[in-house]
Amino acid sequence: MDSLTQIILGAAVGETVLGRKVGNKAMLYGAIAGTIPDLDVLARQFTDTVTALSVHRGFTHSILFSVVFAPMFGWVVSRYERLKDFKAWSWLFFWAFITHPLLDAHTTWGTQLFWPFDLRLAFKTIFVIDPLYTVPFLVFLILALLQKRTAQKRSYYNKWGLWLSSSYLALTFLLKWVAYSQFETALKDQNINYTQLDTRPAPLNTILWSANVDAEEAYLLANYSFFDSQEIIFETYLKNHELLDDVIENERVQQMISISKGWYIVNQVDGQLYFNDLRFGLLSLTPNAQNFVFKYRIDLDEAGDVSFTEVPKDNQDAKALLSALWTRVKGN
Repeated sequence: MDSLTQIILGAAVGETVLGRKVGNKAMLYGAIAGTIPDLDVLARQFTDTVTALSVHRGFTHSILFSVVFAPMFGWVVSRYERLKDFKAWSWLFFWAFITHPLLDAHTTWGTQLFWPFDLRLAFKTIFVIDPLYTVPFLVFLILALLQKRTAQKRSYYNKWGLWLSSSYLALTFLLKWVAYSQFETALKDQNINYTQLDTRPAPLNTILWSANVDAEEAYLLANYSFFDSQEIIFETYLKNHELLDDVIENERVQQMISISKGWYIVNQVDGQLYFNDLRFGLLSLTPNAQNFVFKYRIDLDEAGDVSFTEVPKDNQDAKALLSALWTRVKGN
């Protein structure tokens, strides 16, 4: 999830663990702890694109990280804070650390919660930024923050924030199941043969859902809103995987295929090859658009080594997408 959401969650968890004993400092340390796992993004500054992608939401988002580093942070804080309770501070950091990847596991990218085992949990039930999850949570956290440390209302507001956000998160599983069923029915009604169906919420909401359908030589992409009145339309995108035949055995190419979980499209523009991670869809709702959210330029040097460079996103495309999403959410 986005940084603000993780800060709110961490602060609420910190308040639950130590709010009555240390007041607002519990929220402060919880908020800090809630952001620490995302420091793995700094890997982009020191390594190549493929390696940075492979470590993102890896070790720092694992149970192992929470178990090992929570006591370390707990010990440090207990040395200089008035409350010298090492165990209590360790519990605060542990719960703030572990709830971070548990929340991220509901997104499309997922987390390697069981690192070093190569198993990424990605329930794909919520977008990385979802106002319906974050805003009510933030309101209740602020209400709790304004109360005195020992006030009953402080605990009341904080618990309501955690309860509402968790309930909404649980609801997204039901919404995903309904959307999945609609895509499944549409594929059957339209006599479309496929081997795999993958669904995820569209940006900023859980009313509009997107689907990737593996239909052997091509992928079919579609959207469905709970307010739709017309049948689902599936757009065809050729995989073009054969364009990678000359470098398919390259280690970095194999890493990128693994990172994308096999959901990728290759296209060629003016002789330049591009690798598109299909899991995150397009920056447009226009049929047959080719501006994928995560697009990487493939370069081959004289020594035969392959490198990937992420293509910067166009802010104008993002603005146009937000406008199109608002229209599409209301139904076709």
